[in-house]
Amino acid sequence: MAKSIWRHPWVVAACNVLLVLVLYSLLRIGCYAVNTDIFPDVSKAHLWEMLCGGLRFDLTAVLYLSSLYIIAILLPLPAQWRNNAAYKRVLAWLFLIPNIFGLIINTIDIVYIRFTDRRTTCTFFTEFAHDDNLWHIVGQGISEYWYVTLMGVAVLIMLGLGIRSMYNLESPNYRQERVKYYVCESLLFVATIYMCVMGIRGGFGRYTRPITISNAMQYTDNPRETALVLNTPFSLMKSLENQQYVEPQYFTAEEIEQHMSPIHKGIDVFENEEKEGSKNVVVIILESFSKEYIGFYNRDIEGYNGYTPFLDSLLAQSVTYQYSFASGRKSIDAMPSVLSSIPMLIEPYIVTPYSTNSVSSIADCLKRKGYQTAFFHGAPNGSMGFQAYARSAGFDKYYGMDEFGDKSAFDGTWAIWDEEFLQYYAQTMSEMSEPFMTSVFTASSHHPFNVPERYNEVFPEGNIPIHKTIGYADYALRRFFETASQQPWYKNTLFVITADHTNQLTLAEYTNAKGLYEVPIAFYCPTWQKGEWRTQGAVSQTDIMPSVLAWSGYDESYFAFGEDALTQAKEHPYAVCYNAPLYQIMSDSLLVQFDGEKVVGVYDYRTDRLLKDNIAASIEQERIKPMTDYLKAYIQQYIHRMIHDELRVLQ
Repeated sequence: MAKSIWRHPWVVAACNVLLVLVLYSLLRIGCYAVNTDIFPDVSKAHLWEMLCGGLRFDLTAVLYLSSLYIIAILLPLPAQWRNNAAYKRVLAWLFLIPNIFGLIINTIDIVYIRFTDRRTTCTFFTEFAHDDNLWHIVGQGISEYWYVTLMGVAVLIMLGLGIRSMYNLESPNYRQERVKYYVCESLLFVATIYMCVMGIRGGFGRYTRPITISNAMQYTDNPRETALVLNTPFSLMKSLENQQYVEPQYFTAEEIEQHMSPIHKGIDVFENEEKEGSKNVVVIILESFSKEYIGFYNRDIEGYNGYTPFLDSLLAQSVTYQYSFASGRKSIDAMPSVLSSIPMLIEPYIVTPYSTNSVSSIADCLKRKGYQTAFFHGAPNGSMGFQAYARSAGFDKYYGMDEFGDKSAFDGTWAIWDEEFLQYYAQTMSEMSEPFMTSVFTASSHHPFNVPERYNEVFPEGNIPIHKTIGYADYALRRFFETASQQPWYKNTLFVITADHTNQLTLAEYTNAKGLYEVPIAFYCPTWQKGEWRTQGAVSQTDIMPSVLAWSGYDESYFAFGEDALTQAKEHPYAVCYNAPLYQIMSDSLLVQFDGEKVVGVYDYRTDRLLKDNIAASIEQERIKPMTDYLKAYIQQYIHRMIHDELRVLQ
C-alpha cells in the first residue's frame, strides 16, 4: 500500500514541483554570490529571511508554469489511459518545457539585475523590440559571464536527472472499485486545483490580496534587495497583469492644485543682455554617468579625483546642484523625463499602455517660437524606441546610425563611438539655422564597457570596468566642446548636461536608495563669467524642461512635472523618483519612501549618508507632511493625466 502511494501521480507531481522550487532557491543563492557587491551588508540571518520569503514567489511562478502539467497528470481519466507510455511522455514535456524556460530566464537575470537593480519585467521586450543586435548582446553576455552560464547548465542538468515521470495507477476491476477510484481521484483533483489557485494567489482567506511584486518588500531592508527575493518568471507574469493604472484619490480636484500642478504659465525672464543673447539650446544626455565618477561632486572625499577631468572643469563654470537626481534607472526612463518633464513612475512611459498619449517637449514648445529641432543618437535607427519618441515629442529630425553613414565607427555592440558621433553632432548643428534646439544621447559608456583600440592604454582602468569608458566618454565630450567652440553658434547657446541613469558603483554612499539616482544636472553658457554651486533644494531630470523654457523666455502655458530650477531665486525644493516598488521624494536633507498608502521610510541623508537609520517612526509628522502631500498630489496628477491623455497644454 505504501509503495503504491509513492508511485501515485499526485506524489510524482508534488516531487517535481518541489524539485523546481529547490532549483530556484539554488539560483537565488547563486544570484547573491555573483552580485555580493550590489547587496552589501547582508547578514546570514537576513539572507536566510530573503531565501525563505522568496519561496512564496517561487511557488507562484512554478505553479503558473506547471499548471497544464498538474491538470493533465491529475485529471480523473481512466487508469489505463493515464498509465499509457505516450501520455506520460506528453506529461513530461508539459512539465519540462515551461520550467526550463523559467530557469533559463531566471539565470540570465542574475547578470541583468546588475544593470537595472530589479527583476526583468515585460517592459524589457518592448525596450528591445527594434534592436537587431539583441542576440549579439546576449551571446556576448553568455561569453563574458561564463560562470553564470555554467550555473544555468548545471541547474538544467539537475532538472533532467531529478524529474520523476514514472507512476503507476492500479486499474479498478470491479464496479465498486471503479466508483471509488473516480470519486477519490475527482476529489483529489478538485482539492489540488484549489490549493494551486491559493498558492498562485499567495495565500488563503478572503482578505488575502493576490501576491504581487511589491510584496517582496516584506522581506527586504531596501527596494534593491527585492531582486533577490523575486524571481524573473513571477516578475514577467505580474507585469503582464498591470496593463491599466488605477487612479488614487488622495485629494479632491480642488485640493490637489494646492499641493502640485503640472500646468505652468510662461513668463518672460529676459532682464539683461547676457540672458537675451542665449538662444540656442543643446541638451546632452550622457549614458550611465553617476555622480560617483565625477571628481567635481566628490571634493569632500580626500584623494578622490574621479574619471572626468574635462567635465570637472566644465561644471566649475556651470550652474549645477549638490542634490540632483535621475527619474529612473534605465535609458528609456530618461528621454521623457529630460525632454518632456514626464517622470518614470511605475514603469517607463515609453512602454506603458498610454505611450500613444499626446506629449509636449522642449522641442515642441520652442518650435512654436521658430526653432529648428533635432535629436541625435548613434545607435541603429529605431533602437530603444528613441526615434519614435523623438517624433511624438515634436522633434523635426532624427539623426541616428543611418544618417551618420560610416559603419566603420560602430562599436560592435550598441552605437557609433562617442568621439566620432559627437563630432558629427557638432558639425550637423553648424548646418542648422539659428535658433535651434537639439539633444544628443551618448552610448559608449554602456556595457560591455569597451573603448576604441587606439585608446586601450590611454584612460585609467579604475576599480570597475565602467571607469575606463567614463574616461573615454569624458574625452569625447572634451573633443565635442573643442569643435563646438569654433562654431559661430557656440556663444549663443545654453548647454544642458545630465545623465540617463547611474551604473556600476563602488562608493558606499552611492549604492543606497539615494545614491542610485544621483546624476549630474548642469547648465552652461559660454558667456558666463563663473559658475554657481547650488546647495539648497533638490532637482531632478524633470526640472530641465521648465528651466530651459524659462531661460528661453517662453511666454505660453506648458505642461511639466518639474519646476524651473535655473532662473527662480528659490531652488525647486523636491525631487521625485520611483525606486520599485516605492515612491521616493528628496528634499535637500530628507529622503521619504512611500508605498502608495503610507510612509515606510524616512532618512536624514545629510547626517546619515549611508541611510542606515530609518527615522520614520520618530520624526515629527509636520516635518514631512509638505513632502508627502506634494508626493501624493504628484502621483495622483501623473496617473490621472496618463489615463485621460492630459500630458500637454492645448494651444
